[in-house]
Amino acid sequence: MYLKLLMLSMSMALVFGTETGEAAEKLQTFSFYFENDFIAKTDQNYTNGVKLSWTSHDLTGYADSGWLPDWSLPLIRRLPFINEPGLQRNVVLSIGQNIYTPEDIEAEELVEDERPYAGWTYFGIGLHRKNDRRLDSMEIQLGMVGPASFAEQTQKWAHQWVGAQYPNGWDNQIKNEPGLAVIYERKWRFPYDGNFGTLGFDVIPHLSGALGNVYTYANAGVGARIGWNIPRDFGTSLIRPSGASNAPLNARDPRISSDQGFGLYLFVTADGCAVLHNIFLDGNTFSDSHSVDKKHFVANIGAGIGLIIHRFKLCYTHVLRTREFEGQEDDQVFGSITLSFTY
Repeated sequence: MYLKLLMLSMSMALVFGTETGEAAEKLQTFSFYFENDFIAKTDQNYTNGVKLSWTSHDLTGYADSGWLPDWSLPLIRRLPFINEPGLQRNVVLSIGQNIYTPEDIEAEELVEDERPYAGWTYFGIGLHRKNDRRLDSMEIQLGMVGPASFAEQTQKWAHQWVGAQYPNGWDNQIKNEPGLAVIYERKWRFPYDGNFGTLGFDVIPHLSGALGNVYTYANAGVGARIGWNIPRDFGTSLIRPSGASNAPLNARDPRISSDQGFGLYLFVTADGCAVLHNIFLDGNTFSDSHSVDKKHFVANIGAGIGLIIHRFKLCYTHVLRTREFEGQEDDQVFGSITLSFTY
């Protein structure tokens, strides 16, 4: 099923794409995300995440491409993110895996007062609509929770490879369940656009929400960046739905400017999430499984550094996440690395 969706999405990008004459609109961006709590010398709770995403070039000219049948155009024009003038439109494809474990991974028996073992492996397809000041994102994620996510095999292989404590309690993980999440997010960008080669800053607030059996939540947050040749994009997010916002907005981005190719900046982020449902804490939706009493509000606070060298953008974020369930002893600290390439 995921392969068919991937092929359909790639076909959409090839069909809709047209040359627009603007450098940023012709380019695509590939991003790799890696998150782990080894930076805090722990191996618990949200212990690992990886994600690959691809953002297409601007697809605004789909109606004039000649590739679509006439009967389909009225239907497409009713879709969100498509037809408002003056905006770029992109397809975003993602694939990823998140791993969650209790604090005590040495124990073979169920540790009832700690969070369940769980994994989430997913495919996402999103639509972006944006200009220099606003980004709207809608994404659908489909995947598997439970043994079919292969999170157990991933963690065991990684721990054997690095010689870390072998996780013995995966027999207690939550059960197999297909996962679906529908996500919407809006970001704003309030920049100070100095001339090239000067110090600048911007502020990027966001609002988002998700609905599904994997997670249902409402979210709000803000980020701020200051530095030399800040990229013209919507910041670098943690691994979360609709978080792929690394693609350049215009030709003033140092990644595609003919007289730049270098940038260095610092950033801070703050984010709050009101959680109605989280399958990784609440357990399976349709069957009994291990669960804990979740907290209904979770906050993330982060600080980091970003570096641009030609078409590459590398960011590191140091993240503190508040406690997610009753009985969790401490807030969690983990590191997040994002590497993107625009081509």
